[in-house]
Amino acid sequence: MFKRLSITIPETSISTNIKHSAVIDYKPYPNCKIIVLNDDFNTFDHVANCLIRYIPAMTKSHAWELTQKIHFNGFATVWMGPLEQAELYHQQLRREGLTMAPLEGI
Repeated sequence: MFKRLSITIPETSISTNIKHSAVIDYKPYPNCKIIVLNDDFNTFDHVANCLIRYIPAMTKSHAWELTQKIHFNGFATVWMGPLEQAELYHQQLRREGLTMAPLEGI
């Protein structure tokens, strides 16, 4: 019923003296800061809730302090860190209707 198939693979000479001259230089993402601007249409509660929802490790008290700083100073830096994460948080906050400054490198 079944036939056994036999395959012979010829041996080849493989050199094991491979020299690697390439040096990989990893660079970290540049750091950025996220700045929320004051506006006349977002409420304190909405701003604070957005910060708590999207910024990692944001506490209620810190979100409230930042919200007041945004209101009284016109802006506040709400997060600093790697560009890739900053882009995500910036987009999420903007999508919620917060007025955002462009991402700023540090």
